[in-house]
Amino acid sequence: MKKNLLIISGAFAAVLVIASCVNSVPAVKETAIVSKDSLIKRGSYLVTIMGCNDCHTPMKMGPKGPERDMDRMLSGHPDYIPISKFDTTTTKNWVLFGMSGTAIVGPWGTSFAGNLTSDATGIGNWTEEQFKKALKQGKFKGLDGNRTILPPMPWENYVNIKDEDITAIFTFLKSTNPVKNIVPAPISPDKLTAYTR
Repeated sequence: MKKNLLIISGAFAAVLVIASCVNSVPAVKETAIVSKDSLIKRGSYLVTIMGCNDCHTPMKMGPKGPERDMDRMLSGHPDYIPISKFDTTTTKNWVLFGMSGTAIVGPWGTSFAGNLTSDATGIGNWTEEQFKKALKQGKFKGLDGNRTILPPMPWENYVNIKDEDITAIFTFLKSTNPVKNIVPAPISPDKLTAYTR
């Protein structure tokens, strides 16, 4: 009887040792591999629902009135459109959008929607880290020490955006048709009345 108990106890001890070894092996975290095509599709969806085209794709006159110029999709304020002079008393309590929808005048001066295309004049040379810093921290061109991105860009709404969504948006933007377009620098309020192009 004692011999049988020893055998059973020994077998039980072996099972415990094996179980503890199995439990001490770190679990392998499964990482889903996401294809570039899936990222682009997700990024396109996010850019659409977040309204990026509302300011970054210029308007043009179509057969039924103003429409988005999809040949210049996400290219920002067209460098060939001049900005009129403004009386700062007019803009003191108002925000005005230019006809293209990409130039905005307000108490901060005039700001222009940036070029988000894959061209070097857009975000073509940016890193994903720069894009993340621009979107989540409102840093112009995603660089430390730069000014804050001006209104009406609602970067404050994106401070909690998930990193995987930033990756998807960035991947999509890098896949867009490059549109060469150097967006003008912002104009401070004191220079609005004197500004000519």
